[in-house]
Amino acid sequence: MKDAFLNFGLLWLRLLTGAGIGYHGYQKLFQSDMSQLIAGVGKMGFPHPEIFAWAAALSEFLGGILIALGLFTRTAALFVFCTMAVAAFVALAKDPLQAKELALAYLTISGALVFMGGGGLSFDAIFFKKK
Repeated sequence: MKDAFLNFGLLWLRLLTGAGIGYHGYQKLFQSDMSQLIAGVGKMGFPHPEIFAWAAALSEFLGGILIALGLFTRTAALFVFCTMAVAAFVALAKDPLQAKELALAYLTISGALVFMGGGGLSFDAIFFKKK
């Protein structure tokens, strides 16, 4: 019974987090001008800001989808974790807590998913079952 609650809890966490972060990535990729994100990444001092901006947007979009599905959960969550760490502690470093709390929430959740994985109700559990 304990495992069932854990698995449903992880499913709930993955679905809501994956949908949320995936939607943010979708907005960056398909509903806005990537040149603004590229300029912002350049202002942060990253080399090759085009590459890093696309990597950030794709980590949110594809990472969100993979997290929701529970497929390559730990890897996807690690990419989201890194992206949210940069968002919270670099891009929004001088902003008040209110401005960075969503990035911090996604950072916290993705960090937990790195350690816990997708759980028993995930594609990871189906495809990568250890015997």
